[in-house]
Amino acid sequence: MSEFQSVCLVNDLIPNAGVNALVNNQQVAIFYIDGKVYAIGNYDPVGKANVMSRGITGSIGDALVVAAPLYKEHYNLATGVCIENDALSVPVYEAKIENDVVFVKV
Repeated sequence: MSEFQSVCLVNDLIPNAGVNALVNNQQVAIFYIDGKVYAIGNYDPVGKANVMSRGITGSIGDALVVAAPLYKEHYNLATGVCIENDALSVPVYEAKIENDVVFVKV
């Protein structure tokens, strides 16, 4: 059973940008948007590389997304599903901020 792990301080994050963290031996891309943290798998299933934390964040409709840096597919930060091809997805992990510390559960 996995538990929340402290990853960094919220002040270590750059708003609307991603960072990569190793949590329970999993590469996790963490994004800080509008005071909330989102955590997804860092592995790009199309580009076949651990690069999702380098993607550009934005929105499509009501969905917050990250564009994969290699081929620009957009992944929903809440569900992990690719907007352009719903057969593709990345894992989504629980993330939270408590007392200015970012926690992720893998």
